[in-house]
Amino acid sequence: MNAYQEKWIEMFQGANIPNWKVKAQGEDVEIFVPADVDLKVVRDNFPETVAAMSLDITIPKERLKFVLHNGQNNTEYILNPTDRDLNKA
Repeated sequence: MNAYQEKWIEMFQGANIPNWKVKAQGEDVEIFVPADVDLKVVRDNFPETVAAMSLDITIPKERLKFVLHNGQNNTEYILNPTDRDLNKA
């Protein structure tokens, strides 16, 4: 686990969001939200949430993929995407 990934996991765990489980998944961050949480709403608000939280991170930024799921659906969000991420066909 790299320091940037570790810092994000620490921040989400420190937010004490009820019943969210946050852990490393390879080089990504996996966030499991309860099944009764609307994953579309989480996904739609995630960029603003991450932007606000990122203000407290002072270590160098790296590419990081967040994998959000609720047992039924999943979605991904890439923070600091690389050219490879941006140029996928």
